Amino acid sequence: MAVSSSSSPSSSDAPSPSGSPSPSGSADAAAGDLPGRGLLALLLVGNTAMYALYIGVAGVLLALQVEEIDPARKVANFGLIAGFSAIFATVFNPVAGALSDRSGQRNPWILGGGLAAIPAMVLLGFADTVLLITIAWCLGQAVMNVYQAAITSVVPDRVPMAARGKASAAVGLGLPFGSTLGALLGAAFSEGYRTGYLLFGAIVAGAAVLFTACTREHRMPSRAPMPLRQQLAAFAGALRNHDFRWAFIGRALLVLGYFAVSAYQLYILQDHTDLPAGLEPEEAVALLMPLNSVAMAVATVVGGWLSDRYDRRKLFVGSSALLSAVALVIPAGSTSWAAMLAYSAVNGLGFGCYMAVDTALVTMVLPTAEDAARDMGILNIANAGPQIVAPFIASLVVSVGSGYAPLFVVAAALSVAGALAVRPIRGVR
Repeated sequence: MAVSSSSSPSSSDAPSPSGSPSPSGSADAAAGDLPGRGLLALLLVGNTAMYALYIGVAGVLLALQVEEIDPARKVANFGLIAGFSAIFATVFNPVAGALSDRSGQRNPWILGGGLAAIPAMVLLGFADTVLLITIAWCLGQAVMNVYQAAITSVVPDRVPMAARGKASAAVGLGLPFGSTLGALLGAAFSEGYRTGYLLFGAIVAGAAVLFTACTREHRMPSRAPMPLRQQLAAFAGALRNHDFRWAFIGRALLVLGYFAVSAYQLYILQDHTDLPAGLEPEEAVALLMPLNSVAMAVATVVGGWLSDRYDRRKLFVGSSALLSAVALVIPAGSTSWAAMLAYSAVNGLGFGCYMAVDTALVTMVLPTAEDAARDMGILNIANAGPQIVAPFIASLVVSVGSGYAPLFVVAAALSVAGALAVRPIRGVR
């Protein structure tokens, strides 16, 4: 990766290419056409459905399905499946974003990805070996990242700069709401995961139909195809932007720490936590998620609003990442159920605020407006890419460290590094 010199201008100071509006200019120009709160509500629904599938499938149903096939090797097998599927997520997200940029539309990609979730989930439900589960979940990640790349780009496309915090809060609330819905439905269908998979696919498809039916988009000018070499150069060029690069690094570090733990939550509850008598691990997940989600929802709304009011994105991003690190230390020192409850609440506060405000920060450091979906797709590599590494790191740390406590410590260190990564950003306060 090419590194820009310290004297390079930040994204806010760098001139846009000739004839290209800046990101803020693009959004503000479209502000008069926004459907107001209706768009925010639809963004909430669309992201809630997406995260419900991610949490309910990967966090509950998939873990149970893998354990049923080979209980003794569940950690290694789950890490293998999660790692390979995340490769598909990493590839399809920016590629789908670039294709939607080229087409000049987002809605068809949202609808296509959402509808394709149904057959992908049906296939996953009928997989009965580790290899077939891996293939099916790779396809599921591919279609879901087509959906995600397009719906993520709606904020820089249609929301003015002054309202980015509120819009990012609406997007961010999809995580706690979706996590709660996913955990509850995952626990409810733990004995019938095929039906559960189909239901999650239908939820995403329904959200895609609702979003595209209720929003109008002004088609942007279609763009001519670019040679592959030029496309790869464009991807690398976005990371040469000083502020965008540091935003990417910070997001990648925090997400790596987050998924190293959260992906194994069911197994942590089975093998690390001293649960109260009569409480099953699946039921514990269904209890932890609402607690985490309430904390996350509060932090998302308050963090997004305060970051708009005081125009201080970096302060909130860094502080919330440090709070996530504090949360991860709690279960490292105690295997009690109370420690997991405290971890879930504090981590919800930290991660909720981080995702809301960091999303707003990222939209402010995009290199160019006309490549918003591509660049947001590149940033989403910081979400999907660490998921490739996280399962392998987690399984290695758990095996070498003889337990899950060292995993919490490693994840906390990554969160601290993520907090420090926002300091070099110059174009946003």
